[in-house]
Amino acid sequence: MIKRNEKEIKVIYVLVVLLFLVFLAVPILRLLGKSFEGAAGLSVENYITVLTGKGFGRALLNSLWISVCSALLATLLAFFLAYTIHYTNLKKRTKKLIRTLAVLPMLLPTITYGFAIIYSFGKQGLLTRLFGRQIFEIYGFNGLLLGYVIYTLPVSFLLILNTMSYIDKKFMVVSRVMGDKPFATFMGTVVRPLLGTLAASMVQCFFLCFTDYGIPASVGGKFEVVATVLYNEMLGSIPNFQNGAVVAMMMLLPSVLSISLLHWLERYNVRYNKISTIEIRKNRKRDYFCGLTSSVILLVILSVFAVILVVPFVEEWPYRTNFTLSHVTEVFRDSSLLGVYKNSLFMAVLTALAGLITTYGAALATARSQLGRKWKGIIESIALVTNTIPGMVIGIAFLLIFTGTPLQNTFALIILCNVVHFFSTPYLMMKNSLEKLNSSWETTALLMGDSWAKTIFRIVTPNMRSTILEVFSYYFVNAMVTVSAVIFIAGARTMVITTKIKELQYYTRFNEIFVLSLLILATNLLVKGLVGYLSQREFHPGKILDLSILKKKRGVQKV
Repeated sequence: MIKRNEKEIKVIYVLVVLLFLVFLAVPILRLLGKSFEGAAGLSVENYITVLTGKGFGRALLNSLWISVCSALLATLLAFFLAYTIHYTNLKKRTKKLIRTLAVLPMLLPTITYGFAIIYSFGKQGLLTRLFGRQIFEIYGFNGLLLGYVIYTLPVSFLLILNTMSYIDKKFMVVSRVMGDKPFATFMGTVVRPLLGTLAASMVQCFFLCFTDYGIPASVGGKFEVVATVLYNEMLGSIPNFQNGAVVAMMMLLPSVLSISLLHWLERYNVRYNKISTIEIRKNRKRDYFCGLTSSVILLVILSVFAVILVVPFVEEWPYRTNFTLSHVTEVFRDSSLLGVYKNSLFMAVLTALAGLITTYGAALATARSQLGRKWKGIIESIALVTNTIPGMVIGIAFLLIFTGTPLQNTFALIILCNVVHFFSTPYLMMKNSLEKLNSSWETTALLMGDSWAKTIFRIVTPNMRSTILEVFSYYFVNAMVTVSAVIFIAGARTMVITTKIKELQYYTRFNEIFVLSLLILATNLLVKGLVGYLSQREFHPGKILDLSILKKKRGVQKV
């Protein structure tokens, strides 16, 4: 192997590690130190006060219970939707529609979920009026369960859907030939290979529910959870930063458990030497049942958001329901609300660009360099840690360490916070794509006299355009909808839509809330559509060759 002089990649590596040292490790360590600050120096007094207090113990149990229930239900529903796509003969358009609608809630901030539930299932809600009675009590456990399931279902669905595509379906043929009953075939060839992913989905959903603030902020009611306790400690009428730091550190416990569980669950992942292409056996009853049930699941979820398309366009819900555009025009005439929208766009674009550069640099260091395994392991560890640290914890850590500095209440701080917070998934997307490219390109270019930088810009980057667009879209959408971290570091001048929605909640200005939510949805849909269009127009080198190879290697079998 030719040893390359990788000065550029070493500089990139150092910059990436320094970024996370300054904006992740140091703030978290500061938060840890704050939790031990007592009147007479370092002590565990704050921990004793918080842990023995009645409010925190009840909130912790509530968080654990609602998170477990939501994770179970979301994983079950996500599995069914993914099964419908991979194991039925529904039309491709139908499957594409299911795939699109299942992830649609990801384009809205979680704080909007709660308000949509209130206006859908409240005493004067849209669905309540349609059914003639209130279906369930929305504040507390029921409202949180519905909101959390809607929130985590897209994440679980994408995880299970992706893993299902790598299951070798030919074992279904083998199972039937061996005389197994349908249920045994289902469990052995579908569920068994997915056990690791299903468990990982439950862990991920649990973590998301346990650490979310947006949904309990609107429909939590008297059912206190850890996230609301943390917010009240830090930004309540009488802030207590020491106790807030303790609660934040307690929220990191699921992070540690998540990392350990995900490592342990790796052993249950089933890997195949070759994945066969098969034709799913025709079964109209199965197809009708799966199609109908999937439609009902998606209809229930999306019906919650139907109110967002109704309330802003009537005079005064629910008393005067005549159509009007006055609420929409008022928002566009309000310079402060338009300013907030512009802030969000500005912040999301810069977050996407900064995040794209950071993840690309980090992935190049691990996937396209000759750095030692230990050095690469540092970035891998960073990705693992950022995937499991709650946004609220990062936001509070930033609040504590950057208050009084030139970065306080600046867009730069919010952008850096988002880049760190959402680093894990885009990094893995970049790394996986870079590893699939020809590993000898840099060496060949070196022999031809090209520098490493020229090779990256002229050869590697053009072949990464699709993934680059996906990473840009991921960062942009998440920056537009996030609330848990930015709520602690956004100021009056740097307020974004999600923090403005939280402020409007206190003044019960729900028309403005829903109009702003529609703006977020429309903007995210536009960006996703544009990214999809640009990705489809891209020419994939080697695509025709790969398909011809697959056709030679894979025989089409009928189950």
